[in-house]
Amino acid sequence: MVHLWVRAEQRAHEERVGLTPEGAAALVRAGIRVTVEASSVRAIPIDGYRAAGCEIGVENSWPDAPLDAIVFGLKELPEDGTPLRHRHIMFGHAYKGQPAGRELLKRFKAGGGVLYDLEYLVGEDGRRVAAFGYWAGFAGAALSLKCWAAQQRGGICGPVAVYASRAALVAELEREMAGLSRPSAIIIGALGRVGTGAADCLNAMGVRPTRWDMAETAGGGPFPEVLQHDIFLNCILARPGCPVFVPASARDGARALTVIGDIACDPTSDFSPIKVYDRATDWDAPALRVADVPPLDVTAIDNLPSLMPVESSEDYAAQLLPSLLTLVALDSGVWGRAKVEFDRHVKAV
Repeated sequence: MVHLWVRAEQRAHEERVGLTPEGAAALVRAGIRVTVEASSVRAIPIDGYRAAGCEIGVENSWPDAPLDAIVFGLKELPEDGTPLRHRHIMFGHAYKGQPAGRELLKRFKAGGGVLYDLEYLVGEDGRRVAAFGYWAGFAGAALSLKCWAAQQRGGICGPVAVYASRAALVAELEREMAGLSRPSAIIIGALGRVGTGAADCLNAMGVRPTRWDMAETAGGGPFPEVLQHDIFLNCILARPGCPVFVPASARDGARALTVIGDIACDPTSDFSPIKVYDRATDWDAPALRVADVPPLDVTAIDNLPSLMPVESSEDYAAQLLPSLLTLVALDSGVWGRAKVEFDRHVKAV
């Protein structure tokens, strides 16, 4: 019997989960054994999982789970260097040259475990079967507007926290932008899920963005138009051959640009298209000021959808559930393709 072990998230400010009680009930009906760890932070209460027929595990007990269990979480594991023996489903961020990713792969290699990276669960057409992209885009655009509004009042964006819903986030934005003119904004990657979410947020706040996608960036740059907008939202994942949208020289050159929302958030990747910063920001300090006159703030939080954890979890879990129901055939389909990708990268460490 396949045994799926849903771990509690151990990262600060992470309340999402990739399986809802309704989805868990569907897995149980399909003959899959499901253990869900109790969690002191998960946005969806444990009682629903218990009612769905799941076994309830102790919070953060996944290292001691049976070796045949498939451990399922979203964000990174504690960076303690221990070998990883289990099969893990998670966002590994390990295949694009990230230093922490290389260390993660070494741990899998040492323990004999396997990473089924959620970013690389793709169908036969090569498209991801599930993504948080829309919610990342919406939250990233909201955070960029918060940064811009703080600048207009002579400050810098302060700490952020969880919102009960998208409506609650929009209501706060409306208060913060009251009395302010609307900024100009450009979205690159506007036709994808991330870009769509970003555009929806901007439109809700009365900002009509310039929308660019592959056709507009095919020339490879430079792209002076980016610097002519107040806000730039990057919604394109860093990949080999990705052009540079904001060069390092932008810190000191003439520009209207004062806020960069790097929603894709790959600052340590060799292929990052934004060269004015080198580290992610976080909930306690969401804006990194990289130039002073005029100000240039970068916001790059890598778990943006957790700003709205219930809605984003429900949406993502519904997308992923059909693939979880095929865990009985790990050697084929989306899981087989993800395993091939893991094997290719783990050999290189």
